[in-house]
Amino acid sequence: MTAVEPIEHACEGLQVTLLNGVLTLTLDRPEAGNAINSTQREALLEQLARADEDAAIRVVVLAARGRFFCTGADLRGTPPSPPRPEGAPERLVGDIRRTLMRAALRLVSAVLDCEKPVIAAVQGTAAGLGAHLAFACDLVVASEDATFIEVFARRGLLADALGTWLLPRMVGLQRAKELVLLAEDVPARRAYEIGLVTRVVPADGLDDEVRRLADQLAAGPTRAFTADKFLLNRSFDVDRHTLAAEEAWLVDALAATHDAQEGVASFVERRTPHFRGY
Repeated sequence: MTAVEPIEHACEGLQVTLLNGVLTLTLDRPEAGNAINSTQREALLEQLARADEDAAIRVVVLAARGRFFCTGADLRGTPPSPPRPEGAPERLVGDIRRTLMRAALRLVSAVLDCEKPVIAAVQGTAAGLGAHLAFACDLVVASEDATFIEVFARRGLLADALGTWLLPRMVGLQRAKELVLLAEDVPARRAYEIGLVTRVVPADGLDDEVRRLADQLAAGPTRAFTADKFLLNRSFDVDRHTLAAEEAWLVDALAATHDAQEGVASFVERRTPHFRGY
C-alpha cells in the first residue's frame, strides 16, 4: 500500500487524496451543510478533469464530512451583476441561465461525463443539487442514515441541476414526477427500493463498502468502463441504429488496448486477468 498523497490545487472546503488509483474528493464544509460554493465547484471541476487525463487515476469517489452529504449550492456571495447601460434593470433575461450553465449544470455534467467510474458515498442528507450530484455518479452507496430530497418545490423553484434529465432515467417518469412535485424526504432504504441508489449499508460500514467497490473498479479495464459509460449515458437519447454503430466502432477501438488483449488471453489461459487501465 502506498501512502496517501494530497493532490495539488485543492481548496478550502475540499479534501483531495489519491491512493492506489482511487481519487477521493471529500466535501468538507459541515458548518454550511456542505453546500457548494464557487471555489469548491471550480476545484471539483479541476479534479474531475484531472481524473480524465491522469492514467494513474482509475476511479473517483465523491464523499462528504459531517451530517450532510450536500445541501445544494451555496447562494451566499453571489457575484454582482456586470455593468449595465443607464436605465437597464440590474437583472436581465439570460443572467440566471448563464449562471446555471456555468455552475450547477456544468458540475453535474462533469460527473456524468467523467471518463473514470465515479462512486458517491452518501453519509447524510443530499438535497437539491446535492442529490443530483450523487445521482450523476455511476454507483451511489448510501448509509442507512442518508436522506435524499428534491427540495426545489418547497422553495417554489424548478428542479434544476439536471434533475429532470436524471430522475426519469433512474426511476421512470411517474416516480420522477412524484419525487419532484411532492418534494418529500426519501430515506436511504426507500431510495434503494425505487432505484435511486445502488447499495444501502450501515453507517459504520459505508467507508469499507465504498473502498471495496473502488478497489474493484480501480483494478478493472478502465478504457472499457469509459466506453460503457458513454454508451449507457446515450442510450435513452439516440436510436438503436446509431447506438449500434457507435458500439461497433468502440469495440473495434478497444480491441487494440492492452486490457482487451489481456482479458482474452487470461480467459484462454484460465487465469485471473491483470488490467493496467489502458
